[in-house]
Amino acid sequence: MPASNATSRFSDRVENYIRYRPGYPPGVLQALKAECGLTPGHVLADIASGTGIWTRTLLENGNPVFGVEPNAEMREASERLLAEFPKFTSVAGAAEATTLADHSVDFVSAAQAAHWFDRGRARHEFVRILKPGGWLVLLWNERLTDATPFLRDYEQLLLKYGTDYQDVRHERATSEVNEFFDPAPFQERVFPMRQEFDYAGLEGRLLSSSYAPGPDRPQHTPMLRDLRLIFNASSVGGRVAFDYKTRLYFGQLLQK
Repeated sequence: MPASNATSRFSDRVENYIRYRPGYPPGVLQALKAECGLTPGHVLADIASGTGIWTRTLLENGNPVFGVEPNAEMREASERLLAEFPKFTSVAGAAEATTLADHSVDFVSAAQAAHWFDRGRARHEFVRILKPGGWLVLLWNERLTDATPFLRDYEQLLLKYGTDYQDVRHERATSEVNEFFDPAPFQERVFPMRQEFDYAGLEGRLLSSSYAPGPDRPQHTPMLRDLRLIFNASSVGGRVAFDYKTRLYFGQLLQK
């Protein structure tokens, strides 16, 4: 994936991203406290922090956080949404070039983002900015595709209309997560998570995805027509559910 495309492809989806993207279950933060010794005194760099969904969780824990985000529209949204947190610092940077000082952070995290990174260059940068013994934390919400009739139909919709859906599915990234950590060991934890939507929320959730064709594309209108049919067939009490596995990977990086 060209870095320029990975950076720009969310620019016209910011508002839907803010409103409809899932957060992360409380068990993730609890695991980082128990397994990595995370305390409010630790400084974190949240890489490709986007609109600040995961960043907010860290700030609410009391941590100083550098939100490193290359996309101007996403970064401006995070600055607006996280303005109440004095320990938040917005940084125009990327995984491969954060602009942060050597050995300046205790943790590096990336939520729903590391599949866009150049793994070798990003790992080198993370080692540079982490203090000795620092932790790398990678997170993905992996949508279940076959758990219910609605989720199966939604998956088929994405396969039919998604512009490059099969190329950017998170399952492809998590299978190569070891490349961020090698030669250091890492651990994985998995947590269940769910979102429920009315039709407007379901449409917003779909349109927040980078592979959903926008209003300027000929597939947009038929895609939304099919989405409405799926919703009408599957909704209960006017709502449908997205079920996820939240995958957490963590380990201490070593110099190669």
